[in-house]
Amino acid sequence: MTTSWVTELRAALGADSVLTDPDVTAGYARDQAMLAPAGTPAAVVLPRTTEDVVAVMQVATRHGVPVVPRGAGSGLAGSSNAVDGAITLVMTRMDAVLEVSPADRLAVVQPGVVNKHLRDAVAGYGLFYPPDPSSYDWCTIGGNLSTNSGGLCCVKYGVTTDYVMALEVVLADGRVLRTGRRTVKGVAGYDLPRLFVGSEGTLGVITEATLALRPAPKRPVTLAASFATTAQTGQVVERVVTSGLVPSLLEVMDNTCICAVDALLKADLDRSAHALLVAQSDSGGTVAVEEIEALAQLCREAGAEFVHTTDDPAEGDLLLQARRMALPALELLGTTLIDDVAVPRSRIAAFLDGCDAVAAARGLTIGVVGHAGDGNMHPTVCFDPADAGQRERAYAAFDDICELGLSLGGTITGEHGVGAIKVDWLEREIGPVALDVHRAIKDALDPMGLLNPGKVFRRASVRDLPAVAELTGR
Repeated sequence: MTTSWVTELRAALGADSVLTDPDVTAGYARDQAMLAPAGTPAAVVLPRTTEDVVAVMQVATRHGVPVVPRGAGSGLAGSSNAVDGAITLVMTRMDAVLEVSPADRLAVVQPGVVNKHLRDAVAGYGLFYPPDPSSYDWCTIGGNLSTNSGGLCCVKYGVTTDYVMALEVVLADGRVLRTGRRTVKGVAGYDLPRLFVGSEGTLGVITEATLALRPAPKRPVTLAASFATTAQTGQVVERVVTSGLVPSLLEVMDNTCICAVDALLKADLDRSAHALLVAQSDSGGTVAVEEIEALAQLCREAGAEFVHTTDDPAEGDLLLQARRMALPALELLGTTLIDDVAVPRSRIAAFLDGCDAVAAARGLTIGVVGHAGDGNMHPTVCFDPADAGQRERAYAAFDDICELGLSLGGTITGEHGVGAIKVDWLEREIGPVALDVHRAIKDALDPMGLLNPGKVFRRASVRDLPAVAELTGR
């Protein structure tokens, strides 16, 4: 039986924007974190305008129906996983680049714009949008904003929040908040855009973003270097930082990833290497050449077994392809449980060694790939989900890695978010006082607890979300 709130949504948005066929809604149940808990939405709603989103939130508030915002579903923490009986609000139809202003170096976009499409749209103006998650060719800006995504270029250019100038956000009660500004500087009031960036859809639904742009990078010069030990690799990363070098990219792959990628791409990688560093400079001309040569010298001094540099963009792209294909290559080894831990750059070698120890202790394959330039590592646990013992050990290894990261002065997530898969770990990292502040903010903006319930942290109050069955009458 069609519920009254579904009828209201169809009246407001049109029947083609409100989907309730179970075969269709099941396809929106989860993101790429295949092992994170997920329910089944009662309806999938695809708005085209901010006014549509306002209508959805007003209906949801009247009827007490939870709402889970979602982009392309490229997330790796279950942030957009569905809740039983809820509305999954899919933002992919709001996919317009509304404005590009070269003089102000900004773009105004809707949340459904694909990251790569934005890059392509501004390239014709000689401009560049730097954040580049590995899924940049299909992930959306809204999802990037939701988890404060990073990517390969973070070492030089920073992460998504560093490019957010202003946001339009529909709040839980349907009010529209416009916050931020188009000016380079501005300190009037609280920095609300940064509050919503990284909030994983728990505080509001982002419907428009004004994003800062940079001048297009110059022709890159690329380096690849292999090492026999993690200590050598860590030494290079530390010396890059202390020597003042700022490559546009500095990535690391461990031996497990090297072998997996080589098996997939037949790239003639050195399978005996314990670690592979890939770096790039986009400073252009002789400056880029000098930066990469200085980095190459650091690699040689650290005892690198192999160092190769190139100013050929095509060859550089091939080296980067090896890095970008690490996770798909690991997926060929079994089901993957992808972690996302960031540690101080001085502790990268200790973290890599620690992951090796976890793999040995749990009897599993764990491949580590990551952004060495900022210490954000992605250990990936490979296992057979049909084997109950392996599955249990995989979850234990996942927790071991989070514990390892915290013990080294790190964080449980650098860019994927807490989502549904690390809720239990957030309080351990931030402590009870910070968790109380999180809850106070959530209660102020979403007192009914309708926006993405169960994600990031659990609400522990008398106003906690009632059972969905009770809310929806099911």
